[in-house]
Amino acid sequence: MKIAILSSIAWSTPPLKYGPWEQVTSNIAEGLIESGVDVTLFATENSKTKGKLIWTCKTPYSENADTDVKVEECLHISNLMEHADEFDLIHNNFDFLPLSYSRLIKTPIVTTIHGFSSPKIIPVYKKYNSSSHYVSISNADRNPDLDYLATVYNGINTHEFKFRQEPEDYLLFFGRIHPHKGVFESIKIAKQTKHKLIISGPVQDEAYFNTKVKPFLNDKDIVYVGNSGPEARNKLLGGAKALLHLISFNEPFGLSVVEAMFCGTPVIANSRGSMPELILNGITGFLVSNLKEAVKAVTRINTLNRKNCREWAHTKFSQKKMVENYLDVYQRILSKDYNPVSKNRQ
Repeated sequence: MKIAILSSIAWSTPPLKYGPWEQVTSNIAEGLIESGVDVTLFATENSKTKGKLIWTCKTPYSENADTDVKVEECLHISNLMEHADEFDLIHNNFDFLPLSYSRLIKTPIVTTIHGFSSPKIIPVYKKYNSSSHYVSISNADRNPDLDYLATVYNGINTHEFKFRQEPEDYLLFFGRIHPHKGVFESIKIAKQTKHKLIISGPVQDEAYFNTKVKPFLNDKDIVYVGNSGPEARNKLLGGAKALLHLISFNEPFGLSVVEAMFCGTPVIANSRGSMPELILNGITGFLVSNLKEAVKAVTRINTLNRKNCREWAHTKFSQKKMVENYLDVYQRILSKDYNPVSKNRQ
């Protein structure tokens, strides 16, 4: 089986620091290679893979302000499509744009929908609904107007996250610095519970950071450590008493939530989007609906067994399980007996 994996070019695959889509794409590609699949990764030049790497974009556009994003995306996607007949299947992890080529080639395309950036992109998915194959990353992120072949949870390379039975005495926010991610709310909780809070992640909203985060930073109880790479990420997640994930939007997945649990760290999250699928309430963390409940959850965090977090994550969100599920998806698509009408809307 020859598979082409199309990644985003916003960051390298895998990313040096932030880049959830690229990280998951890398996990898929490398996991397939370990399973004996012939994989070609289409990504940026500085990407790393044990398979074959093909690139048109030298530097991720998020790292180069001079990049014309539309031009680079056009060259990147068209390069794969011009080689489409060399592969049995194309696995698209690059959103909706590649779908516009799907009826111009014979090679089947399966698209993992990593989330809908806006309702405005849904008409593209609807146009190619009957002729393409969609995979959701959580049941919560399914659009009722689309047909899905499967839900495949994002899988984590378990070797990159070390279990820690005894955490340090701090809470952690790990993710984009953006109003939707709940950084300010995390600061409030840390203040009310008298805990140290470490904040790690790229600043995506400068105004929000300057008004809601920066005034509280003091290098004592509210500390910002910047955008952390893999080694620092493992250390921060494993050492935390709990990860605070107080989102104000329906998040499709939440990679840091699963990564934290692999380290044994429970998660306190607003019960929105995919969070009820990722967290076992009262066992691997707490699902809350407001600040008061979150504060109470912090006081109860010591009642949770960190081993349960690791075991749950390993059972549901390992790289191995994800790859097995994608191989099943590929076989269904390539099977002569496969009937597209059997795709469901559940």
